[in-house]
Amino acid sequence: MTASGILLLWPTGWSRERKSTATIVVAAILIVSFLWTLGTILSGLGEPIGPVAQQFATGTRVTMELTVVASLAGIAIGVLTSMARMTRFPPLRWAASFYMWVFRGTPLLVQIFFMYTALPGSIRLSEFGTAALALALNIGAYNAEALRAGLEAIPKGQTEAARSLGLKPLQTFVHIIAPQGIKIALPSLVNNVVALLKDSSLAYTIGVLELANVGNRLSASTFKPEISYLATGAIYLVLTTLLTQISGAIEHQLDIEGRVA
Repeated sequence: MTASGILLLWPTGWSRERKSTATIVVAAILIVSFLWTLGTILSGLGEPIGPVAQQFATGTRVTMELTVVASLAGIAIGVLTSMARMTRFPPLRWAASFYMWVFRGTPLLVQIFFMYTALPGSIRLSEFGTAALALALNIGAYNAEALRAGLEAIPKGQTEAARSLGLKPLQTFVHIIAPQGIKIALPSLVNNVVALLKDSSLAYTIGVLELANVGNRLSASTFKPEISYLATGAIYLVLTTLLTQISGAIEHQLDIEGRVA
């Protein structure tokens, strides 16, 4: 199913906004339904999947929880970092640039291991918390770049026009620049969430019992890696496909490229 799959199901007479909203709602309902019924679906399969169906269901829910927590934190980090990156205060701008340089230039796996082994002893996080922190910092760097690009894409003439109307810099940013910049960056932000869902599989390396970990344990215990990883990959494929529907619907609703409904 392509990114516009569900969008094509609606009547041609519907507006772009109505099609997009309906697609987002349906895709969200399908994700929740899939998570709710996954254990029952897999329990009907034979060896080796059936006996561990509930483990797969639990691991999938942990994967989604990890994705949601890291995504929300990553958006907040991205917003703050993009603002710091564009500030006129050099130390803050340099710190933001350094953070983006480090987390966009090093492997996520290395970042997860670093958070797990190198944090000060006074900071004690669970495996889930450690993975969520590393994923949030990683996606936050990419979100910051997407937001910065979106904000800088706004013509400077709009800022000058706002000032000529007597608006203060903060009012100009909040009411004119930010809404347009976020609108431009939003598809990239949603696509980053889709990528984060797949990247969350690296959390198994520090013992988080998420979907990839369940598949890896099943492979090791049954010596049937092809079946274990096929099931794991199929679950990831369903989740990423549904999230891609949401991403495509948001981009379609915003009509970033001037497409006709």
